[in-house]
Amino acid sequence: MTFTKTTEQSSKYEHLEKMSVHELLININQEDKTVPDAVEKAIPQIETLVAQVVSKLKLGGRLFYIGAGTSGRLGVVDASECPPTFGVPFDLVNGIIAGGDTAIRRAVENAEDNATQAWIDLQANHIDQNDVVIGIAASGTTPYVIGGLESCNQNNILTGCITNNAGSPLALTAQFPVEVVVGPEFITGSSRMKAGTAQKLVLNMISTAAMIQLGKVKGNKMVDMQLSNIKLVDRGVKMIMGEIPVSYEQASELLKKYGSVRNAVDNYNLLCEMFICEM
Repeated sequence: MTFTKTTEQSSKYEHLEKMSVHELLININQEDKTVPDAVEKAIPQIETLVAQVVSKLKLGGRLFYIGAGTSGRLGVVDASECPPTFGVPFDLVNGIIAGGDTAIRRAVENAEDNATQAWIDLQANHIDQNDVVIGIAASGTTPYVIGGLESCNQNNILTGCITNNAGSPLALTAQFPVEVVVGPEFITGSSRMKAGTAQKLVLNMISTAAMIQLGKVKGNKMVDMQLSNIKLVDRGVKMIMGEIPVSYEQASELLKKYGSVRNAVDNYNLLCEMFICEM
């Protein structure tokens, strides 16, 4: 199969080394502005994939991202931010990168070329048919990612992907592909730039929409967030004050007692139904 790798095509800018810093920044920004439009065109694909993710998570399944290099790191970032933001278990959303955790900081030579390792990595997490795996690769040709999805397909595990080339082997392998075609990069082939930005935007959409569908947001507030620092505790107290008629001190005590904004508000309202509120 042949297809056009638009992510590898030559930049429309020449002689970058002759540009001033101002010119470099303006031109990079001009290219970055095109990314949201490319994501918008893929919303129907993203919506279909999110519906599948939500369905699996509601049945007790988990979400896995697999990728190499920048794509793998972005998957790890999105997965690692779900527990503190939404109060979900740490193993509900998982990021797996080719080469293991070492590759988060340093490139691991040839890790992305191993077509069998992703399945080994997934098996180490006891993956099963309740789970869903999303492969991330700008080129759509990364053996680690394609091999992982092929093994998932063979084992009746739902698969999706995020890629930046249309009609790639990865998109043809995934059951629910998302193709965000951003075109050539500012620096030819540097897919950490527009392609990486597009992947981050799509990952934000997938995890955020899924968590809202699972009831992890109330109104527009992160009512299940982990209270891991002073800033977040203060935010939680103010959220409580916005939901029920209590002072800052009273809201703080409720938050300490019940551990989350949701629990504090729910228990306060429950007590109000049983007794006359005097707080």
